[in-house]
Amino acid sequence: MVLICACVLCLNRGVTKFHSIRDQLLDRLEGMAAGEQFPPERQLAESLGISRMTLRRALDELVAKGMVRRRHGTGVFALGPKLDQPLAASSFTEDMLARGMRPGSHILSFDTEPAGAHIARRLHLGEHDEVIAVLRLRLADDEPIALEELHVPSALVPGLSAGDLENRSFYELLGQRFDIGLSHSVQTIEPTLLDAAEAKHLGVPELSPALLFERTSRGADDVPFEFVRSVYRGDRYKIRTELTVPDRIGGEHA
Repeated sequence: MVLICACVLCLNRGVTKFHSIRDQLLDRLEGMAAGEQFPPERQLAESLGISRMTLRRALDELVAKGMVRRRHGTGVFALGPKLDQPLAASSFTEDMLARGMRPGSHILSFDTEPAGAHIARRLHLGEHDEVIAVLRLRLADDEPIALEELHVPSALVPGLSAGDLENRSFYELLGQRFDIGLSHSVQTIEPTLLDAAEAKHLGVPELSPALLFERTSRGADDVPFEFVRSVYRGDRYKIRTELTVPDRIGGEHA
């Protein structure tokens, strides 16, 4: 019995020590800018007074949590804090500006094509009605953050060109040029894994975790004007929601 207790105590001390090492690495991260490199493993292990094996285990955990990135043959780099996505309709451009970041967009493709069954259902169109299909890479401070597929009924945006969407809020463009204002959106969010093409655009390994957003937006006339499918890097994004407890519930548990 004494031997068992001693073993459990040693195990608990090992876990506590590992957590202490992890917390020291997190403290370092607090003072590091995105893209800044950690010291070499040997130097970092010596400064923390631990073995390189223990250090690698702690770094592996930070990699899994999307807080650092390991580049083979180069080292370990800080990713910076994750960007939180509120559960509300918002413009990517305006969201990044509000964070003090520089938004950007690269148009990867811009086509006019028949809606097809799936998009037609989303936009209340006929399958042969034309839509503008746009694939955009969204960036924050020049870092790829999301890949966005946008579908808009052609009839609603006559004369729209690829250049109109470069580094500009789509909602702002719709309001100023086409007199279309966002009134209501329905959005779903689910976890996914990036395929090879998505991963290449976003600069991460294939099968990296991501967040899949699908959104249908309507104007004041309740007519759908866009269907958007976006994949956001799981290592750079998280979801934020604010919960308010009704007074009735608070009173019941007082």
